[in-house]
Amino acid sequence: MAISLGDIIMQQVKASAGNINIPANVKNQALSGLADSVLKGLTQTAMSAGGADVLKGILKGNASAASQKGVIDLIGGLLKKNIGGLGLDANASGALSSAIPSVLGSLSGVIKDMDGDGDVDINDIIIALTQGKGGAGKGALLGAATSILGSLLKKK
Repeated sequence: MAISLGDIIMQQVKASAGNINIPANVKNQALSGLADSVLKGLTQTAMSAGGADVLKGILKGNASAASQKGVIDLIGGLLKKNIGGLGLDANASGALSSAIPSVLGSLSGVIKDMDGDGDVDINDIIIALTQGKGGAGKGALLGAATSILGSLLKKK
């Protein structure tokens, strides 16, 4: 089974925001809304002018404060739309918004310069996907890596 970028983001959302006090009947929807907002925000960033460099900076953990704030603000706006109908109180909504930088930071820990060549590229993603997956085939990993890059860099 290939791992998608959405799966990786959801894992990081659960790790970063899973303990937020959200009513049980909407918790999965709220966390899914955050994960969807992160994915859409990263995708929109990738498609914008200079966006690939911003994403590289985020994944390397060295994005400028201004560029990272722009991505966080974009994701925050998407989050408000995604969770607006869930009836969350201001504390829960605010806590989800506050988790965005943590989710982005954790992504840089998952997908980083794994091969020491100074940049984040498909080789780094393949290495990140193979760690702890014991026995996953190279074809599936390449497919997952291609899917991740395609999600981030696809053009309209």
